[in-house]
Amino acid sequence: MIDEILVATTNQHKLREIRQILKGARVQGLGIRVKEDGKTFEANAIKKAKAIKPLPGQLAIADDSGLMVDCLGGSPGVRSARFAEPPTPKNLCGKLLKVMSSECGALPAGRQVRSAKFVCVIAIAYPSGKIRTVKGVCHGRITREMRGKHGFGYDPVFVPRRYKKTFAEMSPAMKNRLSHRGRALRKLKALLK
Repeated sequence: MIDEILVATTNQHKLREIRQILKGARVQGLGIRVKEDGKTFEANAIKKAKAIKPLPGQLAIADDSGLMVDCLGGSPGVRSARFAEPPTPKNLCGKLLKVMSSECGALPAGRQVRSAKFVCVIAIAYPSGKIRTVKGVCHGRITREMRGKHGFGYDPVFVPRRYKKTFAEMSPAMKNRLSHRGRALRKLKALLK
C-alpha cells in the first residue's frame, strides 16, 4: 500500500500539475537538485528518482521532460530547461522562435516545418530499489508568436495536435488532459492500482 509519493523536483509548476493529476494521493515535493547530464529523458529522470530513498509505504518519482522540435533535429530536447537563462517562458520561447526563424526558415512552408512534441518520462523508485519508467508524449506544432498567460516553459508557443489554442491559452484542467506529463502520470496511476 502506497501512503505517500515523494517528488524529486524544485519546479513548483510541475509539482502543482502532479498534485492536480494525482488528486487524492499524498504528494510531497522534495527540493532535490541533481545535475541533469544524461543524454536521454529516461537517464535524467532515473538519476533524480534514485536521489530519494523511499521508505516502505512510499514511492519516489522524478520527471524529466522537454520539447523536441522536428526542424531543429529534436532540440532543445533534454536541454529544454537550460535552453535560455534565466529559463522564463519569455526567454525560452523568445530564443526558440528566433532559432527556428533562422534555422528552419529555408525549409518548405507548411505545418510540418513547425511540428514538435513534448516528451515526459517519469521514473518511479520503489523502497526495494527497483526502478520503473513511464512515458507520455504530446504531438503538436510551434506557433509564430507567444500566446496565453497560463502554464510555464514553452506552453505559450505549443499547440497540441487537433487544437487551435496553445497550452498557455488553455485552462490547467484542459492542459492536464492533453499534456505529455498528464499522459505519463495517468500511466503511473494505472501502475499504482
